[in-house]
Amino acid sequence: MIKSFVIGAAATAVALAPASALAGPYLNPEFNGTTVGDNYLGGSLNLDVGYEGGEGAYSYFIQGGPVILMPNGVDSEVEFAGKFGGSVAVAESVSVYGELSGVSGDDFSWGSKLGLKYGF
Repeated sequence: MIKSFVIGAAATAVALAPASALAGPYLNPEFNGTTVGDNYLGGSLNLDVGYEGGEGAYSYFIQGGPVILMPNGVDSEVEFAGKFGGSVAVAESVSVYGELSGVSGDDFSWGSKLGLKYGF
């Protein structure tokens, strides 16, 4: 079922993208695990479909899809996760970026990022 969802969402993203922006859609499967000291707390597997674009100094992205939450010692569950963000070049080698993300569930959880990226 998840495989069908990911393939269908990817096909939809490509079909809806303008012909000149076909480089924008992407798939982003990602595993995140958490360990504190010697204790493995669990992980999550995101199966996101996204779109990115931009022009000049500005870029953006939006992505989402099912996430399999796998806490250590507890049954796994499937929720929905999504995120969006972007960056702005403030100098030739420096950009500022930000991101907001969230995961559905009994208790909606969200996160944010704000940072600088220096290229050399």
